[in-house]
This record gives sequence, C-alpha cells and structure tokens, in this order.
Amino acid sequence: MKKILTVILVAFATSMVTMAVAKKYFYPTLVFPNSATENSDVHFANYTEPIAGPDGGYVNLEDAAERSSRAVVHIKTETKARAVQYRSPFGDNFFDQFFGGGQYYQQPQQSSGSGVIVSNDGYIVTNNHVVDGADMVTVILNNKKSYSAKVIGNDPSTDLAVLKISETNLPTIPYGNSEDVKLGQWVLAVGYPLTLETTVTAGIVSAKYRNIGINQSKSGNNAIESFIQTDAAVNPGNSGGALVNSRGELIGINSAIASPTGSYAGYSFAIPSNIVKKVVTDMIKYGNVQRAYLGVGYVDSKSATPEQMSALKLDKIEGVYVNQVYDGSAAESAGIKEGDFITRIGNKAIKTGPEMTEQIAQFRPGDNTTITYLRNGKENTTTINFKNRFGNTDIVKKDAVTLLGLTMRELTKNESQALRVKGGLYITDIKPTGLIGKQTKMKKTFVITQVNDQDITSMLELEKLVASGEKEFQLGGIYPNYQGLYYYMVKLD
Repeated sequence: MKKILTVILVAFATSMVTMAVAKKYFYPTLVFPNSATENSDVHFANYTEPIAGPDGGYVNLEDAAERSSRAVVHIKTETKARAVQYRSPFGDNFFDQFFGGGQYYQQPQQSSGSGVIVSNDGYIVTNNHVVDGADMVTVILNNKKSYSAKVIGNDPSTDLAVLKISETNLPTIPYGNSEDVKLGQWVLAVGYPLTLETTVTAGIVSAKYRNIGINQSKSGNNAIESFIQTDAAVNPGNSGGALVNSRGELIGINSAIASPTGSYAGYSFAIPSNIVKKVVTDMIKYGNVQRAYLGVGYVDSKSATPEQMSALKLDKIEGVYVNQVYDGSAAESAGIKEGDFITRIGNKAIKTGPEMTEQIAQFRPGDNTTITYLRNGKENTTTINFKNRFGNTDIVKKDAVTLLGLTMRELTKNESQALRVKGGLYITDIKPTGLIGKQTKMKKTFVITQVNDQDITSMLELEKLVASGEKEFQLGGIYPNYQGLYYYMVKLD
C-alpha cells in the first residue's frame, strides 16, 4: 500500500513540474485586457460591451417585434357577386351595339392582407391592391377585435391606401426616416401571411431605390417606385404590413415579392416610409394625394443603353440626364434645360431616376426647394417651385382614373397611325365599382379619343376635363378591329 501511494505522489509531482516548464518555455502568455483601463481593440464577445450597429447598440429585435406586432392588423376584403360584361363572341359589332355582348356572373370573392395603424384614432395604411375594388373591408386587430373599415383614399401610383375605423387609443408604430436606412441593416417584416396569425420575419436590407415596374400596370407614367429591397420572408397576405427597424420604427410598407412561383423566393420590396408618411397625410387632409411634378423626361444609368451611357457621359457623371423639359413645368420655370444633369434636390444627392422620384414624391405643389444641376461641366444651384400635373399649385381633387375606375395607357405613335387617330387612351381594365363600370357597358380595349367632342390624346387632357367642374361627360372612341364610333355617357357622383 505504501508503494502504491509513493508512486502516485511521484507521478503527481512530476506532472506539476512538467506543466510549469511547458508554460514557461513553450506557451505564450495570454492577456485579456480590460477595455476600460487599457487601450486595446480586443473585447470579450459578449453583450455587455456591444459593437454599435446602424441602429445603435447590439441588434436585439425582441422589443421591436413585440411593439410592432400590436399595431399591425389583419385586413379581410369581400367582393360581391356581380354580372361582368364581355364582348360578343360573334366578332360583329352589331351584337355588341344592341345587346351589349354577353355577360357572366362573377362569384363572390374574399381576400386578405395586412395594415399598419399610424394614428391612435383609427387611421390605417395598407396597399392599394389589398382593398382595390372591394365592397366590404374588415380590420381585425391584434387583440382579435373586428371593425368595419372605410376607405379614405387610395393611390395606385404608389400602391397605398388609407382606411379608417371607429376606435381610439390604439397602438401605433412611429414613423422612421427611410432615408437613413443602410444596406445590411437588420429589419423585421410584420404581417399576416398565408392566413396565419401575426407573423414576424427578420432579414437585412439588400438594396435601395429599386424600380421593378409593378405599379406601372395601374398608373402608367405616374407610377412612383423606389422600393427598399430586403430578404425578410414576405408571402401573400403580408401586403400592407410593416417593415420596421430594430428600434421598432416604421421604415416601409411591404408591397411585393420577386418570385417565379408567387410565394417567397428570397427578395421582397417595401415602399419607403418617407413616401408613406406624405401620402397618408395628404389622404387624411385632402382626400387625395397632392403630388409635385418636376416636368422633365430623363435617362439615368439604370435605364440607359450601353450606347447612351457613353454618348451622354452617364458612365462618367453621377446624375440624371434631362432629355426633355415640358412646357410650363416647374423645371422650365427653374431654368432647367435639355442636356443638364440633375445631381441634387434639396439635401439629397441624386444618382438615379428612382432616387429623384422618391425625393420629389415628398413635396407638394407650391413647395420650394433647391435643385443642383451640371451644365457643360459647371455646377449650378437654383430654387424650384413645384407644380401639380395641371401646371399650377392648386389643390387637386380625385383624379379621373380613380373617379372613372379605369386602368388605361396612352396610345403609342405607331398604334395611333394604325388606328388612324391622332391619339387616345387604351382601356386595359375597368373596375365594376367605378363610374364607368356602374353606369356604362364599356369594355376593355376601348380607346377614348374624345370627351365632350374634344380630342383626347393624353391622360393629362382627360384629367383636366374631368376636373373642370362639369357633371356629365360623353366619352367617344373606337374599338380596334371594329368599325364606327361608340359613345358612353357618364355622370359624376
């Protein structure tokens, strides 16, 4: 027994001596400096001494998720069954003229989306496409309470709509400044996807100022797109929901996804909160968006061909190249000329068209700001007074597209020549709830060429006539491949 104990003690002593020698001669000394007392860039990888992110402090999304979830609502819409007119299958305008073509009954439809409470007295912002054409809109709060909602206003150009419910003391999400959003910043998408309950997903901002062309089908050249692109998962039902930063501030309204299947495939797009705030404020105050117009045609590095990039020097100059200045526009009054490069509006540097349209969308007719441009290599700065689409600074009532319930586009020069008309407006869709849908049997593909016997070649001309104060309008035009003129009478509500 004594021999065994002696062996153990010798082995232990030998081990201790070996470790001491190894530490002294074979291993470097490890030092963990205290950042409060020593000058070092080395810190423990814990949450007590975080590295500041774009939103300040370490990225903790728990509070943002909790607070924003309470202010994001579920929106359910219902469209009643209705008779839908279509053109005669006989290909003969005789039947269309006397029998109005055929008709079928569209079954009742239900759909859903999301919305964000932006004021504690019941105003909610969502996407226009969520409530567009709906006969009934229901809002369900996070606490399961349900309310009938009224559509205060909608704007196809930005794909935004404002609803109102009769309730007070509601939770809200404060607006953040979307201009401060940085690439790589963590964000949350909050909504009601795929008929699920409140769902929060996280991702990063992967791009800014995206133009994907999705709003142009509804509003043509008036479309405003400057999306924030993220990789936060967004699916059908998320439309109209919140995109928030780590502070729980609203930096965007989720609107679209890039997907070959219709479900999330990696990229989603949100309308910047600076545009949202302006549109919501206008709709609540005026019932319609008061949109500022610069009045230029342009080419930028995103839309230019390789030949244009070189010829217009867009590969060397950062800015938007002005290739047209409209008569009577704000740009003309400010002295902007064809060939100028717009490089700054107010305090915002302008490099692309989406950046320019996003900045202009935050102004109203009558607002003033500075505009900086390059002319022959020399920088100039002047003051611009924005105008509305009619060339003045008056308050604009609801536009003709909204009142009539039409989706339309202007004929191209080749189309006008083929149809032997000076120009016109080609109807691509008719809302059953609009004045045209309720009062006439007009069908898609109709081309408006006259209003009250005045030739119409542009959207602006139509809007001016509808806003003129007249109560009745006779819309004249043609159907391609059909002979003769057709006329439809419309009374304003």
